[in-house]
Amino acid sequence: MKKIYALIIASGIFTLSGCVEMQSVSQQLPGILQQNTGINGVSNTTISNGLKQALNLGLNDGISKLGQDNGFYNNSLAKILLPSELQGVEKTLRNIGLGSLADQGLKLLNSAAEDAVKEAAPIFANAITSMSFQDATGILLGGDNAATNYLQQKTTNQLTLAFQPKIANSLGKVGADKVWNKIITQYNTISGKNINPDINGYVTEQAIKGVFNMVAEKEASIRNNSALRTTSVLKQVFALQDNK
Repeated sequence: MKKIYALIIASGIFTLSGCVEMQSVSQQLPGILQQNTGINGVSNTTISNGLKQALNLGLNDGISKLGQDNGFYNNSLAKILLPSELQGVEKTLRNIGLGSLADQGLKLLNSAAEDAVKEAAPIFANAITSMSFQDATGILLGGDNAATNYLQQKTTNQLTLAFQPKIANSLGKVGADKVWNKIITQYNTISGKNINPDINGYVTEQAIKGVFNMVAEKEASIRNNSALRTTSVLKQVFALQDNK
């Protein structure tokens, strides 16, 4: 008899446990279905693929343009200028007839950034490839700079590590470090000041800033200009954003 009672109790516990598990699954079911069906009948796979396609198109175009000759220097979104505390250097040099020297220095700083920006492509590609369905949906329906913010968070440290040696090498290769020293030496002699900024760190920071300015512009373009959605997937996916 004791064995029968034990079997009945064990059976009851198993049944209750099964009910609890079924209840847990039923509570999670809407979320599971939402994850699989996506938004308004557009699957998460389509949403993810569409957003990745848009980012890849925009980034490849932007990086390609920045990597060309004078890609930074002739681009108002990315051009590297002197640090704010050194704005007086350029003004002073131009006032005393050394404007060409100032131009030469700025062009060499921007040239170093052009050499480094090519390192950005694989870093961005990795960040885009590893993007989850949840990331993609959040970006699509997020703010105007949601994709830019995501990429900044995921890639800034890697971009800094990749850019720094390239920029240091480029500054030395094209003589920017010597020109920079010449500019600062002349300015210090004229002004009586002793300025010695970290030119490599500054150019690295400004180059990355310029890249993300371009990313933000590309993101705004595809979000706000339906004519740039050149594939059926892009049209389908970004229609969800338009109707949110």
